[in-house]
Amino acid sequence: MKRSLVSLTLLSTFITSFPLIAFATPPRTPDQTVECDLLVAGGGLAGVATAYEALLAGRTVCVTEITDWVGGQISAQGTSALDERPTQRQQLFYSRGYLELRRRIERKYGELDPGNCWVSESCFLPRDGHVILSEMLRDAARRGRGQFKWFPSTVIKDLQTAQMGAEKRIQSAIAIQHQPAKGAPALNTYPLSQTIADAYSYQNSRLFTKNIVRFVPATKQAGNAPNWYVIDATETGELIALADVPYRLGIDPRSYLEPSSSSATNDPYCTQGFTYTFAMEATQQPQRHVEPPFYQQYASYYSYELPRLASFPLVFTYRRIWSPRQGEAMRFGGISFTAPTPGDISMQNWTWGNDYRPGTATDNLIYTRNQLQTTRQLQPGGWMGGLRVETLRKGEEHAKGYFHWLVAGTTDSQLGAGVKEPHPNNRYLAGLDSPMGTAHGLSKYPYMREGRRILGRPTLAYPQGFTISEIDISRRNYSDSYYRLVLSPQNYRSLQAALAGLETAAVIAGTIPPRDVMRRTRSTIYPDAVGIGHYAIDFHPCMLQSPAELPGNIERPGERLGAGQAYPFQIPLRAMIPQQIDNLLVSGKSIAVSHIAAAAYRVHSFEWSAGAAAGTTAAFALERAIAPYQLVARLPFPEPQLEALQRRLAQNNNPTAFPDTSIFNEAWEDWQ
Repeated sequence: MKRSLVSLTLLSTFITSFPLIAFATPPRTPDQTVECDLLVAGGGLAGVATAYEALLAGRTVCVTEITDWVGGQISAQGTSALDERPTQRQQLFYSRGYLELRRRIERKYGELDPGNCWVSESCFLPRDGHVILSEMLRDAARRGRGQFKWFPSTVIKDLQTAQMGAEKRIQSAIAIQHQPAKGAPALNTYPLSQTIADAYSYQNSRLFTKNIVRFVPATKQAGNAPNWYVIDATETGELIALADVPYRLGIDPRSYLEPSSSSATNDPYCTQGFTYTFAMEATQQPQRHVEPPFYQQYASYYSYELPRLASFPLVFTYRRIWSPRQGEAMRFGGISFTAPTPGDISMQNWTWGNDYRPGTATDNLIYTRNQLQTTRQLQPGGWMGGLRVETLRKGEEHAKGYFHWLVAGTTDSQLGAGVKEPHPNNRYLAGLDSPMGTAHGLSKYPYMREGRRILGRPTLAYPQGFTISEIDISRRNYSDSYYRLVLSPQNYRSLQAALAGLETAAVIAGTIPPRDVMRRTRSTIYPDAVGIGHYAIDFHPCMLQSPAELPGNIERPGERLGAGQAYPFQIPLRAMIPQQIDNLLVSGKSIAVSHIAAAAYRVHSFEWSAGAAAGTTAAFALERAIAPYQLVARLPFPEPQLEALQRRLAQNNNPTAFPDTSIFNEAWEDWQ
């Protein structure tokens, strides 16, 4: 593997001569029509896992991705450090495809952690994540005799739906694929904020030529069941916004299901921060670092955050993704690591560093439904990705400013004077052969922690629509006096009843007062579970004021209250089925979870498990000529077809429950 990487100066990559792109353009006649059994929008881990399982099932799978890499978190978003919990990792209790990914990483490097990082047992180069996953998809197609149709640098522009009885179905999808125009720079020369509007425009431009693709089902309609499935595995829930199915965004209102919410009402503008990652290399000699012209705008934000983290070597090695030789042992703040050595490469993803955390109606990144209507993105041909481009641009500047702070900064917004010292023996890695694969050095797409989240279908137990809530997974002790103060007596009783486990009926009947309830010590068990996950409820909260980098700005008060440990949890099929459209499935971070639960349902192995469930479910539904919503329509009554789906998942080594999951097993404290 090459260890010499192109390094460009920090300022040379911000190019100002960029053409203005029309907001929306008239549709063009498609250049080609492509048939699929599954159309997967989004080539991140959830999308890859969806395709992987469907290919093994022999299906024709089309995958679109806005960047030119598969892998999302571990490649195009640059967060190539696997977030895992100790017990699940020790038992290697994961989906089969995720285990194969880990095996191939180890085979590639001869070890699982070529970066010798301390945040994970596996930190590696993003480019290799793309290569490994591409090989896995090709192998899955060959083994399962499926057909893989890969559409990089492609976005979904429009969906054609039709009413089929009480439900709508997606009949076709129009996509725009772009490639460099003649004489134009290569892809990934410009940061996303400078190309995203062009990517969603039908017109050819100075930078891109466009190929308009119409995706349609591979088979004709047979009976009443859907003849293909569209899976939203995008990072922000693009298709659920474009299809205009019910969804939520940002903070949920405080209730007995979401008792730690920071707001009595919902706030769609406060989502978790997004991050443009970048790579930096330790050098033998000091480097010359020129202050970016925008640096002072963001300088007052950056911080090591906590005294126990206030060490440059500790931050550098946190997500070190390549280390040609091992440095001396070090210890700081109770954390052991090895010192950086020349040639080491670190990927940066730091809350008070390159996280960008807007949270108001004037700077939120992911447009709400009202904002989409105002900007006419829900009009035919008007979809432009649903993101605020100016916020993307500021996130890019913010990330590059953080690099300058690391190497030359002397201030710390949270810890005060005398903490931060310059560390000039480092260089910013940019260039098309750099770890991020971009001329500008930033990740191709920001790491997204939260997007739009569907509301599942209403039932008697979930009249507003099925949702996984905070109390379904959190280990928090809700007997704290805070909850008795912020919740009404009725809501507090409902909270205790929901947590009571086998004593629920007695609490509801009033024979056991709330203060005497024995709180269940496990997550909610779902009869329609199709996948698993385990991670802490981990928050990167939005900032209170706009702009996010405003001097003296603080995190939104109360947002971290819901943070903490979670029990091992399940992914119910109901969380993947949106309202109104019966051949649309949702995978990844846009499943039906609350704002607080979403902080745990977002890491690498969860995304893979959710994707494996989506791919298996879609293939199963096509085979059995049954719509997924029919599998869960009669819950809690038994459903033979649902049980057959769960057996298939188990037979394919895609777990739907952790070992010994039972309403009678409350012994989960040892699962770390």
